[in-house]
Amino acid sequence: MTRAAVKRRLALLWWRQLALTLAPLLLINLLFGAGRQPGVLAMPLFIAGLASLFVSLPLFSGYKRALFAIVKALNTADEPAAWLTLAARRGPALLGAGLPAWIAALAVFAGLEAVPQILLALASVVVLYLYRLPRQL
Repeated sequence: MTRAAVKRRLALLWWRQLALTLAPLLLINLLFGAGRQPGVLAMPLFIAGLASLFVSLPLFSGYKRALFAIVKALNTADEPAAWLTLAARRGPALLGAGLPAWIAALAVFAGLEAVPQILLALASVVVLYLYRLPRQL
């Protein structure tokens, strides 16, 4: 597989993960969000969603190391292995980045209001954006 094909595939996987991260929140809001009153669990779930951002910290450091390894391995025999390592590090990191939005989707059933849902969804999008491939590669 060529470098351009690998980059294209990783870009498509990123877009797919973005859709899979935000789709549950949108669908649950459309189907079950109307008429919900704020419940006792709304605030603890919002705090849990914010705390889930810390899951990304160790995952991002592994992803960053894999990116540096790719830069060192460009145009060498180690380049395919470096791309595979990056993809392996990126998969769990993308899942960790989606946690705030998924917790917001669950919090709809607890009556979490729209503004905290949007904040958690935006937090996921921002963290997901960190896992896009840099243009310099």
